[in-house]
Amino acid sequence: MDGQKYLGIYLSKDTATIVCLGSRGRGHVLGCFSVSVEETEGQNQQELARLIAEGCAEREWKFSEVAVALDCAMFMQHNVHSEFSDPKQVAQTVRFDTEEALSTDISEVAIVFKIISGDESGSELSIFTAERKILSDVLHSLQSNNIDPITIEPDVSCLSRFILQKVSLPEDLHTLFAMLSRRRGYFIACGKSRETPAVRTFLASPTGDKTSLLEREVPVTTALFGADEPVKCLKVLDSADSVNCQQFSQKLGIEVGSVDLAEAAQTEPDALGDCADTVEFAIAYGAALAHLEKAYDLNFRNDFMPYQGKRARLQTVLKFLSVSATIVMLALGVYFQMQLLRRNRPRSRLRDKFAKQYSIVMRGKKPPAKPVKKLEGELRRIKAVKSGHILATGEESILTKLTLVLKAFNACAASTKLEIDRITVTSKAISITGSTSSMAKTLTLFEAIKKNKLDILSEQTDSKGGRGNFSIKVAPKKDS
Repeated sequence: MDGQKYLGIYLSKDTATIVCLGSRGRGHVLGCFSVSVEETEGQNQQELARLIAEGCAEREWKFSEVAVALDCAMFMQHNVHSEFSDPKQVAQTVRFDTEEALSTDISEVAIVFKIISGDESGSELSIFTAERKILSDVLHSLQSNNIDPITIEPDVSCLSRFILQKVSLPEDLHTLFAMLSRRRGYFIACGKSRETPAVRTFLASPTGDKTSLLEREVPVTTALFGADEPVKCLKVLDSADSVNCQQFSQKLGIEVGSVDLAEAAQTEPDALGDCADTVEFAIAYGAALAHLEKAYDLNFRNDFMPYQGKRARLQTVLKFLSVSATIVMLALGVYFQMQLLRRNRPRSRLRDKFAKQYSIVMRGKKPPAKPVKKLEGELRRIKAVKSGHILATGEESILTKLTLVLKAFNACAASTKLEIDRITVTSKAISITGSTSSMAKTLTLFEAIKKNKLDILSEQTDSKGGRGNFSIKVAPKKDS
């Protein structure tokens, strides 16, 4: 079982090469094919995307991630100087540096860059720019066919990755790779450190003499790349296999050899039969390798329409799980609440049934120890109240209290010029507020009250306006 599968797509305006890699063996080739369309304005990318999706469906490829290598005709490469050497500062100012170097508006282009070298004076950058409209057409065409690439890189970046990871390099030699496809030429210079190779692209005619082309371009390229370290070895991969390496070596005076693509890709030569161009196969292979290395340095999608596929799927799954967990918790809450109500229902019925029957027992006073004697005493008290011999102390004694107070008032009202402001009657006492003609007359009133079998429990007196004011609380005298 190959585990995860990664799809690499080399995409130009009218052709595409697709390679499917398995994660086993760090890039096991599962298959490849090429598709092309007749050049039709505005419809090429949509038709290419449809053919790519159909080809993958025919081969039953179930891939997990997709990477696209963009043909060099669909982007531009520039060398730009930055005044900063720190990568974060370079990233923050690269758009301004590019706009200044190109003297053009870059609001409609996406930018990726790689730092070639750096010192105290700044950094030398290799800048790649692609029009946003081109990237938008590519993405929308692929996405409409259920293909959402994580990366969109320059083809030279993918080809460099393939060479660095899959091609054996001569030790201690500065090697120049010449990769010739049907319509493109690529020069990639790899030093001893095998890091940050220098790259150059040029056009190549499908019917032209490739040997003559190399004779013209190699000296120019070695002059550009070999200033610090001279090129001593040239490796050639010609899709048409028309370059005689031995004769070419004699002309240049350096070691010239060919690249065995099948050996580098660790696959059989027959497996490359479905690809129209071996160099385009190597580019698509290098694009798919980005997922194995997790190297997305020159990804146009970081600057334009960032990839949201996995994040969107993760957000959808989390939202579904959150809603499901909420529903489950609500269902559990309702279930346990119903169980609790069902368990408490008999208790509620018993409480309602016996509350009235046991209210007296549960809330009433304790019965007297000797109920017969208690009843006999109460009977005697009632008879004494009715006969007028004693005063009642319960609620029925209110009338008796008022009678006693009125007798006291009548006995001295004329002589004291008594005026009553307020009388408050309770079962225990009577509160009286009023005034007499003087403080002496107030004392006369108090004596009359006491003579009528009443006790003054509290009293307050004062003299105001020539009258004696008082506020007292009285109660019948207790039966001794």
